[in-house]
Amino acid sequence: MKTKFCVRNRTLLLIAGIVWMIAGFNVARLGILSYWNIERKWYLYLMSLLVFLLFGLMFFKMSQKHIKRILGYEAYRPFWHFFDLKAYCIMACMMGGGIGFRAAGIFPEVFIAFFYSGLGLALTLAGVIFAKNYLFYQQLIEKENES
Repeated sequence: MKTKFCVRNRTLLLIAGIVWMIAGFNVARLGILSYWNIERKWYLYLMSLLVFLLFGLMFFKMSQKHIKRILGYEAYRPFWHFFDLKAYCIMACMMGGGIGFRAAGIFPEVFIAFFYSGLGLALTLAGVIFAKNYLFYQQLIEKENES
């Protein structure tokens, strides 16, 4: 299947990486800006690290699943297939919830500071993983063929 909106599997990895890095950068930016507006305590940085580790592990597993799915596609797929339907739904809920909760003022600035900075850096790292697999695509294919 090759139409004007289709790209190679390898390009899907790059698109995923760019999307995840942009999302991660924007979320982390909101967290860092919130850190500037609060009284910074040492334990908030530890909480950011904890959020990063928890979400980083989750996003790592999710990125591995998406990479495996992308590699299983035929040569060309529509560019929006870097996510599956479930991932688009999760993204929409997370974005809608985050924007809605912030707009409603439900969470205090201190929560936004540690949570968003950790979450954003974890999202960015997932984007880096996709980009790394784009850059080292041949090694990724060889590794997949071995297993």
